[in-house]
Amino acid sequence: MKGRTKKTIAGIAALSGLALGGATVAGAVSGTDQSAARHQGESALTGDTASRVRAAALAKTGGGTVERVETDADGHAAYEAHIVKADGTHVTVYVDKQFDVVGVDTGPA
Repeated sequence: MKGRTKKTIAGIAALSGLALGGATVAGAVSGTDQSAARHQGESALTGDTASRVRAAALAKTGGGTVERVETDADGHAAYEAHIVKADGTHVTVYVDKQFDVVGVDTGPA
């Protein structure tokens, strides 16, 4: 009985590892990861709106790499842009419907 129990546990552990690995690969292939997960109610911006939010945010931060632009579900503004500045600092820039910057949150470098 001991040998059978060990084999069963080993089998379950192996399947769990495969499932976790598969989920990680699926997330990488689809371009999603937990660190960049959107809050519930936020959606990616596209077209002219995305371009204008990017431009407003980059003008405010003096440049950087835009990770994503999306609607803001937290109530700060209509839109938000997530930017990584050259020094590695993560910044969220909040932009209203007139494409004016109304706030900035800075995270750790």
